[in-house]
Amino acid sequence: MFSSPWTLVLAVALAAVHLEAERLRATLVVPRRVWISLAGGASLAYVFIHILPELSAEQETLSGSRLALLPFLEHHAYLVALGGFATFYGLERLGERRQQDSSDTDGETTDEEVDEGEEDDKSDDGDWVFKVHLASFTLYNVVIGYLLVHRIDTGLWNLLFYFLAMGFHFLVTDAGFRRLHERPYHRYGRWVLAAAVVGGWTLGELLAISEVDLALLFAFLAGAVVLNVVKEELPDQQQSDFAAFAVGAAGYATLLLFL
Repeated sequence: MFSSPWTLVLAVALAAVHLEAERLRATLVVPRRVWISLAGGASLAYVFIHILPELSAEQETLSGSRLALLPFLEHHAYLVALGGFATFYGLERLGERRQQDSSDTDGETTDEEVDEGEEDDKSDDGDWVFKVHLASFTLYNVVIGYLLVHRIDTGLWNLLFYFLAMGFHFLVTDAGFRRLHERPYHRYGRWVLAAAVVGGWTLGELLAISEVDLALLFAFLAGAVVLNVVKEELPDQQQSDFAAFAVGAAGYATLLLFL
């Protein structure tokens, strides 16, 4: 039995963001730097106004629990969040290093290597860095889909705010994947991430975990979201628009605080 028809609708909508993000960006009237700054401001507002206070609440949940295998986590929700942050930071550095190595190799391309272009295309599919990156974000999206069903704060408004924040988040992380792994991501990576969101929703309908496990899951996700927001959604100075960023941050913060 469905928890709410809205959760399924929003799970499918989030999956569609991954599938149609490139097309959506191409049809936007506003410049790319404007919508990236707008999305970055809204997402950072969600982190500071919603995620961090919830993480503090999860600390209280863990403090009142008894975790037999990992007793030190009872008092360290922020340690779990740090683990999420560090995990995705390491993956980002792997991706950037791989891209840099590929650029250096491209700069030394010979005529013989040009003839082997078809093999280079295949090597993208076998890129272990991309596969690790994709696997980690698949798990990330499963958690996001799961939390559509099982959230700390219930209610339709909280569900819609969560959906909007994750939708903004997916738009820009999609751009990050295209920057680091354009060809394999467009061919099949985006489909895997889209399916992961719906898969997470399905898992949420079939399986309910304990409040303590949910707190640990949320803490890890919080750290990952903070990292991904900062690295992708706070744009470089040359590509930013502070007015759009301020509008996005102030507007979304207002919605979170007063609705």
